[in-house]
Amino acid sequence: MRLLLDTHAMIWMVGEPAMLARPALAALADPDNDRWVSIATIWEIATLSANGRLSFPPSYTEALQRTLTTLLPIPLAHVERAASLPFHHRNPFDRLLIAQAMEESLTVVTRDRRFAAYGVAVLPA
Repeated sequence: MRLLLDTHAMIWMVGEPAMLARPALAALADPDNDRWVSIATIWEIATLSANGRLSFPPSYTEALQRTLTTLLPIPLAHVERAASLPFHHRNPFDRLLIAQAMEESLTVVTRDRRFAAYGVAVLPA
């Protein structure tokens, strides 16, 4: 399975794995599954950390290595797809994750029920 972590799923995986639903935790722990984190997620975490709304480990590289996740870049095809999506969801970070999941055939690990309106595969976090 190819998994794309939503921001809250990444935060929980790094700092509070018990917050994740058992099936999500099992899928993330399975070495046969690919784990991806979008640069958009890192950007959102950095923004939340900078304005004091979140405490996250200071090294994003270390967090990615510790969780065995691969950083997903943002090519123009992902941006174009995000721009073409209907507005079921207003959060620009989440819209980009949805577009990335569509473009790369990824399953999104999230608790956000609005993702389903786009027809992307979701694994409840």
